[in-house]
Amino acid sequence: MTTLTGGLTKAGDGIDNIRWNILGQIYVPKHNCESSFSWHATFPVGTFVPPHIHPTQDEFIYMLSGRLDFVLDGKEGVAEPGDTLKLPRGIPHGLFNKTDTDFKCLFWVSPTARLYDLFWALHNLGPDADPAEVVAVSAKHEVDFLPPPDAE
Repeated sequence: MTTLTGGLTKAGDGIDNIRWNILGQIYVPKHNCESSFSWHATFPVGTFVPPHIHPTQDEFIYMLSGRLDFVLDGKEGVAEPGDTLKLPRGIPHGLFNKTDTDFKCLFWVSPTARLYDLFWALHNLGPDADPAEVVAVSAKHEVDFLPPPDAE
């Protein structure tokens, strides 16, 4: 069990100086304990997280800059700076940068479950990562990717 450690995580810093490269997106963890986990994310132009489900976690995104296109339970939407996107457990969602500029946001999940460990498993896989490997590793960490629409 991890408990919350009090203190300050400075702007631009992550806990333990961690910076993950998750398939081209940069994730900087801000806190990690059993009940919740947060990270700052930068999504470069053209990057995305395909539709997936967190069966054991609620996920939240607070937009800092740029524009996030998303799909939540089959409905498309847009989040902009100051918006908070709520992604309930068990509901499929996907995240996309369809613009010509990066977007930045703060993510958090509750409870943490195995997401922190998943990010270590995916760190530095690179753009040529085998999608089947990413899906299999994610499933072992309680994140279930959905098949592409044409595969159903």
